[in-house]
Amino acid sequence: MSIVDRLAVARGEKPADLVLRDARLINVISGEIYPTDIVIHDRHVVALGEGYRARAEVELERKYVAPGLIDAHVHIESSLVTPPEFARAVLPHGVTTVITDPHEIANVLGLEGMRYMLERAKNGILNMYVMASSCVPATDMETSGARLEADDLAQLIDHPWVLGLAELMNYPGVALGDEGMLDKITAFEHLALDGHAPDMTGPMLNAYVTAGVGSEHECTTVAEAREKLRLGLCIFIREGTTTRNLRPLLPLITPENHSAICFCTDDRIPADLIDEGSIDHMIRVAVAAGIDPLLAIRMGSYNTARYFGLKKYGAVAPGKFADLVIFSDLRDFNPEQVYRGGQLVAQAGEMIIPRPPERKLDLRGTVNVNANSLDFSLPARGAQAHVIGTVKDQVVTEHLLERPKVVDDLAVSDVERDILKFVMIERHRASGNIGKGFIHGFGLRRGAIAGTVAHDHHNLAAIGVDDYSMHTAVAAVIDMGGGLVAVDGDDILATLPLPIAGLMSEAPIEVARSQYDRLIESARALGSQLADPFMAMSFMGLEVIPKLKLTDLGLVDVERFQLIDLFD
Repeated sequence: MSIVDRLAVARGEKPADLVLRDARLINVISGEIYPTDIVIHDRHVVALGEGYRARAEVELERKYVAPGLIDAHVHIESSLVTPPEFARAVLPHGVTTVITDPHEIANVLGLEGMRYMLERAKNGILNMYVMASSCVPATDMETSGARLEADDLAQLIDHPWVLGLAELMNYPGVALGDEGMLDKITAFEHLALDGHAPDMTGPMLNAYVTAGVGSEHECTTVAEAREKLRLGLCIFIREGTTTRNLRPLLPLITPENHSAICFCTDDRIPADLIDEGSIDHMIRVAVAAGIDPLLAIRMGSYNTARYFGLKKYGAVAPGKFADLVIFSDLRDFNPEQVYRGGQLVAQAGEMIIPRPPERKLDLRGTVNVNANSLDFSLPARGAQAHVIGTVKDQVVTEHLLERPKVVDDLAVSDVERDILKFVMIERHRASGNIGKGFIHGFGLRRGAIAGTVAHDHHNLAAIGVDDYSMHTAVAAVIDMGGGLVAVDGDDILATLPLPIAGLMSEAPIEVARSQYDRLIESARALGSQLADPFMAMSFMGLEVIPKLKLTDLGLVDVERFQLIDLFD
């Protein structure tokens, strides 16, 4: 097959591989919906219109055809499974292309981790493009498993599946002209530069955008998003598992500005991917709230393709790849058939082609902690302590000052006030670092939860009612070589082993989902009322999201961008 063959088919001189007859095309380029035949040959759409012959025909009976959906920003590692299993989850929902930032595994394994993700995506059933992780580590207020400078990332610039530089999370460093950040920006300035600037405003935001940043996915209010949109940033509206920003930001969208808005999921757990979906879920929510269906589909496909320069994606037109979604109800976007490159890959919510074979890859162990040497005790050194306050459905936190509960001169968890001990254990270099603090809002009445998913350094986090349960939880995670666990004293209630960098399971996504569901049920049995305490815990160490976070080096006042003492 070649362009010569495709041209001959487009001219009507040769039969096509496939014609979809009597479709109602959602043309995201012209802004129309109209009946037509769609002619497919050699993985591409080659013609729109009647009169074409084909070796195979499908009668659509006026069903709608939209371009395959594109997720503008996603961390596949947050699905807790490898790229092939992630693909099995999202393709039936109409997502045929994702732009992923593998900075979770990069913070654990560096370039080795990024190459693992690229290898696992190679020849896969999902188009997976990568943004080179810009902040490994995110800042110098954490210990990660790797450090990537501009010279390291330069090896990826010419990779065919790398589109640019991923979210620039050291936003103060960018705005203030940090030399290392500017070196990375200069190296990738001809490609896409993704942003990450929560609550940034005014002159500092102007400086951040002046550096060349092109997008932003951290907006939580219309006012914040509008300011950033006015400065030229493409706004990626996000709907993750913990970060539910879609409904609050829908009032931002107008016919005049929607072309500078895309949809993304960022971080989604298996249950949400399987049950709710991905970008398709965002389209349904947007349309139900009154957004024009054509505009919603554009934000989930064409706009993203244009932002990233993906010329063959995001629309159904001659010369584009034949990535298509077929559905019946314009106001209830539920994919019935999904084509990727002209091949039917999913139907009625199920994959219909087998998972491609994979080359075996060996990754080194990444949990280097001696459980016997851990000391979680906290001598009381003040009348007040800085406490992390969780915020429902967000990864931002409150910065609280609370009187600690003291027993025998030690600050301990205060179950009645829901102020629990929180530790972050360095797991990459066996340094022995342990950040210790307190967190409000997790609601545990007994036991502990722990895990090696802790953005972005992915050290070993534990939250608990008593030190004994926390030790049990941490020891269980170490024994698994990485993963998530819920315990009550000596009793291990539920586990999810994550042997791939302490982040991903090699099990089918249905198995990982079942294990994760059991973890959440166990956490609720221990008293937590959070929708997902493990996902919430994973963001409590991310020191580039306001206001107060905990790393292995201690408490970070994100607004001042500095480490602070636990006691005031």
